[in-house]
Amino acid sequence: MGADGGKTVTGVQRPGAPDLDNASAFLAAAGLRLTHVAADRVEGVIDLGPAHHTPWGVVHGGVYTAAAESAASVGATAAVADRGQIAVGTNNNTDFLRSMTTGTVAVTAVPVQQGRTQQLWEVRITDQSGRVVARGTVRLQTIQPRQ
Repeated sequence: MGADGGKTVTGVQRPGAPDLDNASAFLAAAGLRLTHVAADRVEGVIDLGPAHHTPWGVVHGGVYTAAAESAASVGATAAVADRGQIAVGTNNNTDFLRSMTTGTVAVTAVPVQQGRTQQLWEVRITDQSGRVVARGTVRLQTIQPRQ
């Protein structure tokens, strides 16, 4: 468990935190493994390989876009979980800066702004040398979960 009580991959879910153990098949295929979740920071990794490739042999940008939205959504939801709310993406702008074929990337998401009804998160995806592979911003709306 993180020092701030956030959930890690091997940790225990804190009360009000999003359930990370029941990801959809889409998210499982994207391969994002969260290593730290808190209302002010989300971290994770993706082991990239041929399953993530375009027909041209490089990692599909959708992998990075999905990772950005996933990390931001989990962090934003952690920020409002104590109010019984969730956060859903309303805009995702992800820039692809460096192509890759294989390797491990780190995903780090931090809030830029956390308001009562909307949040803006910045996400950086870096390779093992610390170079930025993709970066994005995700705007999220705070809502009541559907029953």
